[in-house]
Amino acid sequence: MPGAAGPAGTARARAEIDLDAVRDNVRTLRGYAPGAELMAVVKSDGYGHGAVPCARAARQAGATWLGAATPEEAFALRDAGDRGRILCWLWTPGGPWREAVERDIDVSASGGWALEEIVAAARATGRTARVHLKADTGLGRNGCQPADWPALVAAARAAEAEGTVKVTGIWSHFACADEPGHPANAAQLAAFREALAVAERAGLDPEVRHHANSPATLTLPESHFDLVRTGLSVYGLSPAPEVGTAAGLGLRPAMTLSASLALVKRVPGGHGVSYGHTYTTPGETTLGLVPLGYGDGLPRHASGAGPVLVAGKWRTIAGRVAMDQFVVDLGGDLPVTGDRAVLFGPGDDGEPTAEDWARAAGTISYEIVTRISSRVPRVYVNENTGGDGPA
Repeated sequence: MPGAAGPAGTARARAEIDLDAVRDNVRTLRGYAPGAELMAVVKSDGYGHGAVPCARAARQAGATWLGAATPEEAFALRDAGDRGRILCWLWTPGGPWREAVERDIDVSASGGWALEEIVAAARATGRTARVHLKADTGLGRNGCQPADWPALVAAARAAEAEGTVKVTGIWSHFACADEPGHPANAAQLAAFREALAVAERAGLDPEVRHHANSPATLTLPESHFDLVRTGLSVYGLSPAPEVGTAAGLGLRPAMTLSASLALVKRVPGGHGVSYGHTYTTPGETTLGLVPLGYGDGLPRHASGAGPVLVAGKWRTIAGRVAMDQFVVDLGGDLPVTGDRAVLFGPGDDGEPTAEDWARAAGTISYEIVTRISSRVPRVYVNENTGGDGPA
């Protein structure tokens, strides 16, 4: 009956992370770039999936590098026991360079100021800093402009001669790799090859040269060089519809987001639903209350459009997404309070995917999974099926 309770002790909501999916995705991605090493990017808490468990799973599947944006993310991986190669690339003046050098984390420099601070940190520690020099080949974001590149390269070579620095990588990042055939891709590769040539003439011999992100790993083999940096694809999502669907690329989404219905009730026709009454029931119906909202990371832009699987059927959010909850119109169906509502997952049981939510909210699947807040517990499955993996 409406309002009846389902299974006792059912959690409000959960994000279930399948670590076997992460391992399988890494193995699939390694198959796309068999001649290169693979970096699993675990920034922003592993794109919302949990950086440490996903990093461990990726290592078990053969990822030889991990990628972190901020120093704090890189330090958290070391604190969790990871002893492999980690690259950290987003720095500001006065950052914790010394701790990074002491903890054997590869750091990135896009300009002379950064290299100067790295050299100072290396001198203070008495250790050699591992540095990746980043070239701006056309993204226009981080990275050294071509006009300034020779000076940065020369300064890095001088620091190598002093013994304070070892240039372990030279790298860049694509702007349009999610659009195969875009002319910027070829232009950036040409600019990168020129940057490499300048570095070689200056006497630099990096361990790894890398330019490819997830879409380039999947579609631009000429960009693989020594290392590919895979982010979203590690978690089983396609970096762009133009590249292909997750299933078509051999990837499996790792996150399933679900909640227990907090209330089921009958209401008459003409009943307003949620703030602003942007939805009014067309007739007598059943409403289900899903206890997730924008405070949990759901996009408010998905109001009136976000898909949910309840009682074996796709439903659409009725009215606006609130901070903690939203409503679905269940029609004549009568699930009970406590029954499961699945917002997105791999799609195996007919549930929506993160890509479906991205379309509903007018955004990208990167944002959908990354924004799921810490208020939603992460529950890991297949956590101990991958072996120890490399340290």
